[in-house]
Amino acid sequence: MDIQSIKLRFGIVGNSPLLDRAITIAAQVAATDLSVLVTGESGVGKEFFPKIIHQMSARKHGTYIAVNCGAIPEGTIDSELFGHEKGSFTGASEARKGYFEVANGGTIFLDEVAELPLATQVRLLRVLESGEFMKVGSSKTLKTNVRIVAATNVNVPDAIAKGKFREDLFYRLNSVPLYIPALRERKEDIEILFRRFAADFADKYRVPVIRLTDDAKELLKNYEWSGNIRQLRNITEQISIIEEKREITAAILEHYLPKPYHSNLPILAGDTKDTHLSERDILYKILFDMKQDINDLKSLVRDILQEDGDIRHIDPSKMAVLGKAYRNFEPSVTYDSEDMSSIIDEPEVIENSFSLEKNEKEIIKKALEKHNGKRKYAAEELGISERTLYRKLKEYDLED
Repeated sequence: MDIQSIKLRFGIVGNSPLLDRAITIAAQVAATDLSVLVTGESGVGKEFFPKIIHQMSARKHGTYIAVNCGAIPEGTIDSELFGHEKGSFTGASEARKGYFEVANGGTIFLDEVAELPLATQVRLLRVLESGEFMKVGSSKTLKTNVRIVAATNVNVPDAIAKGKFREDLFYRLNSVPLYIPALRERKEDIEILFRRFAADFADKYRVPVIRLTDDAKELLKNYEWSGNIRQLRNITEQISIIEEKREITAAILEHYLPKPYHSNLPILAGDTKDTHLSERDILYKILFDMKQDINDLKSLVRDILQEDGDIRHIDPSKMAVLGKAYRNFEPSVTYDSEDMSSIIDEPEVIENSFSLEKNEKEIIKKALEKHNGKRKYAAEELGISERTLYRKLKEYDLED
């Protein structure tokens, strides 16, 4: 089967050489039983490639199971994958088959495989090496013949260095590496994808198809697209629904494109491939931005003092601006003109309000509100796994 036939069969859009190369590798490796590790940023469409591998293999009539490892709580992941015996843990009222038993003779796609706990990684390594596993609460060894395709958007060598992923498991999974390019690496496909999505949404919502002007096409092509195809699809849907005009100019398009994130943090400066922020990076970013705002505020006060000579004789309109900016940091306090001098005298006066827990809690709440409580999309927005988000919700009592 040629590349174009594969694209039509699996609904893949694009003509980028990098995309064609990934499809070619998937088709070539399908005939073998080698494990495949699919890598690439979130939103690039990694989920299509395990399906290609399965459907073009001798296992195509067997069971295909896709497992989101990051969405399953740590306490139940072993039971989900390997099954359990009755009474093996609280709530185990009956024996249950796991995915490796159900998919015997087929294919299992382990998405977000880097989110697996280390103990589960040991069990998975045994399956890869010998095809053997044991159910939770059992001492009986079972056999399975399953083809494993795994995917991750995590920098696995970095996770290995941090002790979060087993090196031997990585080499077992990575028998064939399959890299899926980011959208910014296949710019020639961006407009094609936009037209496809626009046509789909026009049909879905029974509205005329939106079209891009030349300047909008150029803007679309040169945008960063940190969320890749998923982000492009969401923006196309928003425009299709909201805009009354069907001809979309660059000025209109700009309203739907978030400003690209560029970190000023030293911790991220050397990592240009991984666009996802860890929890620590998010908090550092918040603190860094607040610190920068304080420095800008102090500079503004100094400029005004040099211009007006005495802070008590500052123009009222300027004082209003300063007061509003300062209250952004301490909203419960009102400052008069004499209090404002403390900005210079006590440059670190507000740092005692820097609560990491409070800031993290607020940013999680905002992410959930933005995505209407959908944890999967909120986790993607924050750059953390669903399991980590679930743990944070419990920790901060935000589950409701």
